Amino acid sequence: MDKINPDYYKSGIETADYIESHDMDYFQGNVIKYVTRFRKKNGVEDLKKAEWYLQRLIKRYENN
Repeated sequence: MDKINPDYYKSGIETADYIESHDMDYFQGNVIKYVTRFRKKNGVEDLKKAEWYLQRLIKRYENN
């Protein structure tokens, strides 16, 4: 197993390629990363991490 880029990031388009192709920032990329891998890695814990980053994005754009 590739510890840097495991299989759960490579189903279809690689997650990193998707994030980069959409010019996402750190928070946006982490939402995508955690939602993409939650079924194969940490389950609900990853969804909660995605939620945390999503809440940061919401706060950023609510204050604009």
